[in-house]
Amino acid sequence: VNGMEIYSMKIDSKITSRFAHNVITSRAVNRGSVSKEVFFDVELPKTAFITNFSMTIDGVTYPGTIKEKEAAKKQYEKAVSRGQTAGLVKASGRKTEKFTVSVNIKAASKVTFELTYEELLKRQFGKYEMFIKVKPKQLVKDFEIEVDIFEPQGITELEAEGTFITNELQNTIKKTFSGKKGHISFKPTLDQQRTCANCSESVLDGDFTVRYDVKRTTPDNLQIVNGYFVHFFAPTNLPKLSKNIIFVLDTSGSMSGREIEQTKEALLKILDDIKEDDFFNFILFDSEISTWKETLIKATPENLDEARKFVQHISAQGLTNLHGGLMRGIDILNAAHEENLVPKRSASIIIMLTDGQPNVGISNTQEIEKAVKKAIDGRYTLYNLGFGSGVDYSFLERMALENKGLARRIYPDSDAALQLQGFYDEVSNPMLIDVELNYPENEISDLTTNSFKHFYDGSEIVVAGRFVDSNQNHLSVDIRGEGAHDALSYTTEQGAEQTAQAFQEQQYIFGEYIERLWAYLTIEQLLEKRITATGEEKENLTAQALALSLMYKFVTPLTSMVVTKPEENDNEEGIADKPTEGIDIFTIPGMCVVYEKLLLIVKLISIKISFITKSYGQTSPLYHTYASAPTWYTSVDGDPHFIISVPQKEDAICFNINESPGIILNLINDPVTGITVNGELIGDKRANNDAKIQNSYFGKLGIANKHLNVKLTVTPETITIQNGDEKTGFTWLDSVTLQQAGLTLIINRKKNLVLSMGSGASFVVVLHQVWKKHPLHQDFLGLYTLKNDKLSEQTHGLLGQFFRPIDFTILEIHPGSDPKKPDATMIVKNNELTVTRGWQKDYRRDPTHGVDIPCWFVHDNGAGLIDGVHTDYIVSSLF
Repeated sequence: VNGMEIYSMKIDSKITSRFAHNVITSRAVNRGSVSKEVFFDVELPKTAFITNFSMTIDGVTYPGTIKEKEAAKKQYEKAVSRGQTAGLVKASGRKTEKFTVSVNIKAASKVTFELTYEELLKRQFGKYEMFIKVKPKQLVKDFEIEVDIFEPQGITELEAEGTFITNELQNTIKKTFSGKKGHISFKPTLDQQRTCANCSESVLDGDFTVRYDVKRTTPDNLQIVNGYFVHFFAPTNLPKLSKNIIFVLDTSGSMSGREIEQTKEALLKILDDIKEDDFFNFILFDSEISTWKETLIKATPENLDEARKFVQHISAQGLTNLHGGLMRGIDILNAAHEENLVPKRSASIIIMLTDGQPNVGISNTQEIEKAVKKAIDGRYTLYNLGFGSGVDYSFLERMALENKGLARRIYPDSDAALQLQGFYDEVSNPMLIDVELNYPENEISDLTTNSFKHFYDGSEIVVAGRFVDSNQNHLSVDIRGEGAHDALSYTTEQGAEQTAQAFQEQQYIFGEYIERLWAYLTIEQLLEKRITATGEEKENLTAQALALSLMYKFVTPLTSMVVTKPEENDNEEGIADKPTEGIDIFTIPGMCVVYEKLLLIVKLISIKISFITKSYGQTSPLYHTYASAPTWYTSVDGDPHFIISVPQKEDAICFNINESPGIILNLINDPVTGITVNGELIGDKRANNDAKIQNSYFGKLGIANKHLNVKLTVTPETITIQNGDEKTGFTWLDSVTLQQAGLTLIINRKKNLVLSMGSGASFVVVLHQVWKKHPLHQDFLGLYTLKNDKLSEQTHGLLGQFFRPIDFTILEIHPGSDPKKPDATMIVKNNELTVTRGWQKDYRRDPTHGVDIPCWFVHDNGAGLIDGVHTDYIVSSLF
């Protein structure tokens, strides 16, 4: 592309005992007459750890080195002033994260990129799956995927497929397997890659998936190599346990429309799969809690028919009492066990689906976690499904892990119903409960997790460990669990000599693979335990995971890979990081931008501290709330500049609305609480003929609560309260604290007013006063929301729509038209927008000078960020 040609791309995978070692090699040449920037882009499974990366340019290899994040950051900052591009890893899809690196290549020069990553393949539905993202973005003369599999137990089936595979390409997939070995190759020619005859576009764009399973003559397989062992446990032909399943479903207003219809579609299909020996019930939560039945009900044909009718009539409205829904489900399970309504040998499971955050009943997530953990008390498994981007996923994940389950994101696409059904299928066939694999304590150190609440049909339990004596070559294991009819209990033994016989084919072995498998699994579990840990325990888990990440050279959330790349007169250094749920500092491709983001975070922290500690010396409870309010809020001020805080990103999005004076915009509209806020624009005293867009500000705000029959009109001169037919007026020269009819108003003379009405929703209106004889500017107003969580999930408007959480991803940061303000690509609401890094002013504390807030600026009146277009929010009057 543009003179840069990828002439070779090879993906070489070696899988030994479920552990995959993958090397992606891409070769490119600059066929142009000037230096060009070439990008190496590849998407990897989220469960994989990068272990190596290198670039070879004109025969010279430049490797990446993996370091602790802080050490990497210090090295990185030394090169910040050079403003070069860098390598990075960032989340990119449901299953993948993207590794990107770029380098300038001289004319007629070649570059080879080589990336290595490793992952433990997990067994689901009776098969191991390896997923490869194929997207070369151009025709490649020499394109090849090679997969070699070696399984000591023997391979029973092997298949490969691609989402992009046409009938013509089907014959290019070669597959063979026999005994312990399997091989797959995919080598399409240039013509086979074309979307049509003589086309330059490539058909290679999608997922290439390899699936296989192994022979099982015994329930388990134990392998010992050089002082380490791995134990695979997957018994077959066990009778299925009956299950007691509670579906706890969010039916609040935000689930209305497509989300609730997809949920109902999935539930109807799930009801077709529930076995007659199972027991089930539905709990619905919005503002209130409702249940289908008061107890668990057996899945008879008659009860299933009644359940289908119930599901078809589920609707969505109201707020989100998540705590109440979960506790009702736990109470019903408790009662079923205490009253012996369900079989003693059965698996009890709670599946909760939500698309929002708790805002009715107990809304503090820490309190909810504590209450749910105490109520479940280790007896049941909790699975939390988070629908869309508005959920607090970290909260859902912590709560599930604390109760022996897991969390899963459900993406709001057309296949959301299939995602829900697919998750249910994973946990719908429990075979054993309370499984323990016990190893001799005096022989084993550093054992991975060895007790499991459930074993599901088609899955596999994997335990790895290290021997105290590295020369030990024999191990016995006691395995216990509870089955459908009786307890499972047996002992298995394995010697290293048996494993050695299985590994005579050395071409399939990559290094000390069992040791690396143990390290991979240990790091993965330590990072998972960190999610629910606090204090000293979290510090210890972090230290252990970091030490192993560095020892085995894995890029994890605790480490960074520093890539040193050649330039004519200097070195260029970049960082590759594995993203996590939450803030990820090093996911920026420009070094200056990375450094800038670090400074922004420091500045944000400083702002937060100053907001909490500053006080205006008022004694009113409402004013105290304002003075100590958290940094995260939404606001509109200035020309008018909208700032949308995104707490989970510790960042903000901003946009402007460019409209003419006299236009009235709807800012907040909540049909549930009856609160609306509209603002009328004013302009400068005289037009600036040199400006393409005239300045505009809010010169009048109308704040109303129709349930209280109260209207508040605010201008830079007066504040007027209309309560029914009564009117009360104030000026900005007054200092007032007023409480009447559900409204609390505080006027801080010549500065701001703080308003709370009805539901407890609170706002701050800031007064901006200019020099009275200023030839151009006028006094104007700014609006800041405080307690927007008191408004309903149906709230909308230019500001109100952002009271619900919003998620976004920043990609491909690059220099913009202003050297101090880089541009980037933002993925938000399934839109791809060009945004600019900049600053907006927060005038809550200092109406004259304000405080700079860093944010990603969305152009064109917020197009692609706001729902609809900005003209949809123009209204005819202030009320």
